Amino acid sequence: MRYVQCTQDTSLSPLAADELANVFEGLAKSDPAFDQIDPNEAIALAHRLIDDDHPEMSRMWPKTG
Repeated sequence: MRYVQCTQDTSLSPLAADELANVFEGLAKSDPAFDQIDPNEAIALAHRLIDDDHPEMSRMWPKTG
């Protein structure tokens, strides 16, 4: 069994976090607006988010600043 310590990422604004959530939802629903996104990259980012393993290194991570 694996144990995970979860933390809250505060580096994203609520607007950027909402945008990222919309992208994931669009990908999950096979929305054609997100056809250009590599599904493997989205899966990798989801794993990085869960594992808290530097998700900001993903090409899909919203750019801040």
